Amino acid sequence: MDERDDMDDLDDLEVAFRVADRAAELALSFFRAGVTTASKADGSPVTEADRAVERLVRAQLGELRPDDALLGEEYGQVDGSERVWIVDPIDGTTFFSRRDPNWRVHLALAVDGVVELAVVTSPALGLRWWATRGGGAVETAWPPGSGHARRLAVSTTSSLADAALDALSTIPPEPSPARFRPPCTPLPLVELVRGAVDGVLAEGFAAWDHAPWILLVQEAGGRFTDPTGGAAYDRGGGLYSNAVLHEALVAAVRRR
Repeated sequence: MDERDDMDDLDDLEVAFRVADRAAELALSFFRAGVTTASKADGSPVTEADRAVERLVRAQLGELRPDDALLGEEYGQVDGSERVWIVDPIDGTTFFSRRDPNWRVHLALAVDGVVELAVVTSPALGLRWWATRGGGAVETAWPPGSGHARRLAVSTTSSLADAALDALSTIPPEPSPARFRPPCTPLPLVELVRGAVDGVLAEGFAAWDHAPWILLVQEAGGRFTDPTGGAAYDRGGGLYSNAVLHEALVAAVRRR
């Protein structure tokens, strides 16, 4: 069996882990060395690390899944398939540029518009969160091999009065629904899948920000609703929550 056959035998999760590991290693090397931040045309920050990591991911997926499409923050979309790999080379560039460890490498696979696989790696924190549709959501150590693994589950809080609810946004502010607060942690969606908070309203942001987290929350037992009432990753965010509170929270958001 030649190398091409070996690549063809890899399943999608193995491909995702392999690519995410390489991307995380490269990103971590930039993080340790320090980077200079520039502004893109839309005013968002970018570093040489963002671009280098996305180039690596594109090259790796081009070898391992040459027939698949790819959507990335820095270099746009390559069409050609209903299977689309979605990449944010460094989610949390502001954290990254000031040497705060709370940044991630996002990788997700959507098939016919539905996210089927998600791998979020936090190299500087030494953690990874991943999920496959129907397979649950898991937190593990990164790099792999330490034995740390945790099945993720959202909370069972059933009363809005008792709920811990976070709100973050990249769009012009408007009043948040009652009981929503600014996040108490840099990673509120991590706290949601761990069961430490009960809901997160994440308005704005882009497809590569949301794609992996929609699946992670769903596979941890939670729900997600985008602004149109669906569960698409490219509708400008939406509401994540445990399943118990979801309908009440959706109604509260719509009443603003």
